[in-house]
Amino acid sequence: MIATESIQNTPTLWGLTPPQLHARYWAAHGVQVIHAGSGAEVSPDAELYLLAERSRMVIMPLGRTLELLCWLKPDLLLVRLADKSISDYRERVESRADGRFLRFRRVYDGHASRLARVAFTSEIDIAKDWAAMDAQERPWAALRRIVPPDMFAGLREDGRIYSSELDRDNARFVRDLAEIWPRPDATISRARRTGREGWADKDAAASESSELTGPLWIGAGRSVPAGVVAVGPAVMWDDPEARPPVEDVSWADIEAKPGWSERGIEEAAPYTGSALKRGFDILFALFALGLTLPLYPFIMLAIYLEDRSPFFFAHKRESIHGREFGCLKFRTMFRNAEEMKARLQQENKADGPQFFIEDDPRITRVGRVLRKLQLDEIPQFINVLTGHMSVVGPRPSPYSENQYCPGWREARLSVRPGVTGLWQTRRTRADGADFQEWIRYDIEYVERASFWLDLYIIWRTVVLVFSALTRK
Repeated sequence: MIATESIQNTPTLWGLTPPQLHARYWAAHGVQVIHAGSGAEVSPDAELYLLAERSRMVIMPLGRTLELLCWLKPDLLLVRLADKSISDYRERVESRADGRFLRFRRVYDGHASRLARVAFTSEIDIAKDWAAMDAQERPWAALRRIVPPDMFAGLREDGRIYSSELDRDNARFVRDLAEIWPRPDATISRARRTGREGWADKDAAASESSELTGPLWIGAGRSVPAGVVAVGPAVMWDDPEARPPVEDVSWADIEAKPGWSERGIEEAAPYTGSALKRGFDILFALFALGLTLPLYPFIMLAIYLEDRSPFFFAHKRESIHGREFGCLKFRTMFRNAEEMKARLQQENKADGPQFFIEDDPRITRVGRVLRKLQLDEIPQFINVLTGHMSVVGPRPSPYSENQYCPGWREARLSVRPGVTGLWQTRRTRADGADFQEWIRYDIEYVERASFWLDLYIIWRTVVLVFSALTRK
């Protein structure tokens, strides 16, 4: 179960204190927050554990963190976090005795947090040691004694840092959370959508004549009066008299929601789910199929003459949200390719789950030509029309490959896979780097996707095809 704590006089939202909201936020990412010396129960169902000091709350991007965890596979990744989003001062309005404005006074706050350390691990034993840490002991020094030096990795990252012991930080954290977490219902069952970007307690109500603009979180016992214009990001805390009980959430009950990631932090760009991208996909696929259909009889005849039928190969791949589909290609390998792969496994030059060797003997002579000109991929435009794929996106992969790195899997499965993509146009095929580049470019595309980036990738793909035509 996700741990709960005493709320007493602490302000709550949907029955949850700021530290509890922090835990639910990270749980939506598959990450369990463990505080040093908390004695918290560590769930074996969490994919990662975020280790932090007792009162620490953080928001940070996960892109580079997940890349390092996937590539280096350390037991512990130590992150030095810098918060550049806050200042060391606040402005106070001073007025005369009669209430008239006098001046602004800048008040410096020595408590503002700017630097912090957190750590990520997938090792449940390390998480348990951290939870059981002696409160009097220096936790990071103790952790270094537990984890061997060669199993450490480090990273510097920008993020947002808060202390649950400071009222100002609690208020700032929840307001920031309302701005960057578009789907709190992933781990908070009381949250119900209200308006376009707002969320309210299931027992709260916003008047139909009210206007809600921007992310606005409305707590239990609260409502927006009729005729009022409410502008977010803003939070209306629970009415203390109507504070609901804390609803525990089991890790087995957590379900990823479309668009679960925070804005600007490894979220699938809004463009990837837009009508513009889908409309462009349909029009481009129709154009590409109309242009290439005359080639189909000749390609099929060449395949048949060398290795008989079948002409097409449909491999099971995963599309958006893990839905399986048959990814269509012209067959470029001999019919006994899978048997040959088992014998050739020791010659594999690719890292990760891929298989790649120079002059692969499984590929037919016709298949080499088709692959060189990328003609083997053109039946995938049928997959684009059916909605399984996009013209541009991450490379489509089967379930077995997507299990190698949970964070990478969640990012790439938040969008449709593409006929072409950044990885296809930028990969170097360097020994031992193919899988790293695959992760890097998939995550980069998910974060940066736009209409203009898609056009650039399509143009680069065309350039590569014509370059292949001119090479011997």
